[in-house]
Amino acid sequence: MELEVRHLRALCAIADTGSLHKAARQLGVSQPSLTTQLRRIENALGAELFTRGRTGCHPTPLGRSVLSRARPLVDGMAALMTETRAAAARSTEGPALRVGSTASRALPGWLRRLRQGLPGTDIALRVDVSAGTLLRTVAAGRLDLAFVHEVEGFPLRVPDGLQRRVLVDREPQFVSMARSHPAARQEVVDLTDLAHDRWTVDPAVDGEWDGLRRVLGAAGLDPPLLHADYHTAASLIALGEAVAPCQPTSGPRHDMAVRPLRGDPLAVRLLLFAAPGIPLDRPYADLTAAYREAARHAAPYRRWLNAGGRAGPCM
Repeated sequence: MELEVRHLRALCAIADTGSLHKAARQLGVSQPSLTTQLRRIENALGAELFTRGRTGCHPTPLGRSVLSRARPLVDGMAALMTETRAAAARSTEGPALRVGSTASRALPGWLRRLRQGLPGTDIALRVDVSAGTLLRTVAAGRLDLAFVHEVEGFPLRVPDGLQRRVLVDREPQFVSMARSHPAARQEVVDLTDLAHDRWTVDPAVDGEWDGLRRVLGAAGLDPPLLHADYHTAASLIALGEAVAPCQPTSGPRHDMAVRPLRGDPLAVRLLLFAAPGIPLDRPYADLTAAYREAARHAAPYRRWLNAGGRAGPCM
């Protein structure tokens, strides 16, 4: 078997995420398929490139050597494709802006303001649960902007050369639970009120699982953790099967309650990144206005802010 760019891309994804599961999600393939592909690559090279264990996948010394040669090739191929497509688009189309974002209630308002302020510009959107993936995509030239969140205590790996603005320095993470949950009757919830609940997180979200485990451990709690994507998690929460961290701007639902945690132990930082040469002032101003709008429309967050909570620069 001869190595191809897709094989090198898979190795980089495994190394960047530290997990076959996360890498498979990032690449859009099944985990068994990626595991088989890795085994074939290692067989072709005649050596193990990653060690697998309970803490994830870690490159072996040989694996690090292979990765040091693979990354420039993967980045070079990505740049070639991006620049060629951009050149082709410029010859036939008008101006374009390629926006990436992790999930946020501020996103619709931001896109609306961008379109109003940039008439005639084709604005494309890519939403991804992985902030790291979006930043690497900006660095590779396939996105112009990326609005992402960084879990407190678990900084993102930011590629060199990107421009950065801080939207919110410390956004508290609230907790989402069933309307019938006893703690839903309280305005503010203690972690100990949820000591007997299962918690659900999406392991593909950079830092979320580790951040939650750190906060629960500091509180002396060790509840069962369920891994589920956003839609599955919402169903589990509404049925009373689990609780979950959530953004304070989360919208209301008849079957779920959103409450702040006492002391705000869980938090993220909201950041806007841009590729070199992309003007950042206007997108940042539009995003700031959209976030403020989303905060005003989220009653629990509005009450938290009115009670003296401080989220950061844009608030």
